[in-house]
Amino acid sequence: MSHKVSIVIEKDEHGYYAYCPDLEGCQTQGDTVEDVMGNIKEAIELYMETLSEDEVKEVTSKEILTTTLEVQVA
Repeated sequence: MSHKVSIVIEKDEHGYYAYCPDLEGCQTQGDTVEDVMGNIKEAIELYMETLSEDEVKEVTSKEILTTTLEVQVA
């Protein structure tokens, strides 16, 4: 069964870092966006295998939306 979960990807001077806010400690890194996407998918699947059906429903019932916002700084 497939589920949707929210992830956050950040880029820094070392590459990409991804984490799933709903799964404490579920995080990974990669050199490219493709690498980090594959790594976080695998990490989430392994993490969710340790959860009960009720816990899976709880963590997949949320939706986190992110975007960027331009602001002016004086």
